[in-house]
Amino acid sequence: MRIVFFGSPQFAAKHLDFLNKKGLNIISVVTAPDKQKGRGKKIIGTDVKIKSQELDIKTFTPDNLQELNFISNLKELNADLFVVVAFRMLPKEVWTIPKMGTINLHTSLLPNYRGAAPINRVLINGEKHTGVTTFFINEKIDCGEIIQQERIELTEDTTAGQLYNLLMDSGCKNLYSTIKKIKFNKCNPIIQDNSLAINKAPKITKKLSKINWSEEARPIH
Repeated sequence: MRIVFFGSPQFAAKHLDFLNKKGLNIISVVTAPDKQKGRGKKIIGTDVKIKSQELDIKTFTPDNLQELNFISNLKELNADLFVVVAFRMLPKEVWTIPKMGTINLHTSLLPNYRGAAPINRVLINGEKHTGVTTFFINEKIDCGEIIQQERIELTEDTTAGQLYNLLMDSGCKNLYSTIKKIKFNKCNPIIQDNSLAINKAPKITKKLSKINWSEEARPIH
């Protein structure tokens, strides 16, 4: 099975490394372009780019995912499956390329907490549990057919950092398991029940990050 991996931050780099160590045939990586970082304004690649170079995997860093030359390069790879972890929305011209589809890993129990910041939002809302979901990408963000899920219990004292690590470990295992199911045609995807999409997970804003000390202890916590 020929796989192209899409991702940018450390969370995605951990998944790339895990899948590579499991012996999957990752033929190429797509990640965000290099950016200036730090006081020295040095041009630095994403964590996924750094990891892909370490693993000697061919890497694309397109500014525009709809650019014809980039799409042509993807088609020439003749990939069976695209795997997405912590990356921007893919245009239909991209996610429809591989014959086995394009899958995504999301850090919530979809359809609940669709959006960019599910790790933070479940804690802000005092949820008792969350989890990871693998699903096939379609036209709408985080709305594709669910392949596999794993539930993770939360305590009142679970921090975003702790949950990040729990979801990363769970995500690696479930993503690998999902790919194996697809490879051996043992995948039975389920259509999402939109009535269960109770909460959304938009990006965290600076305004939201300010603590209102007139609140009671639990909301502040």
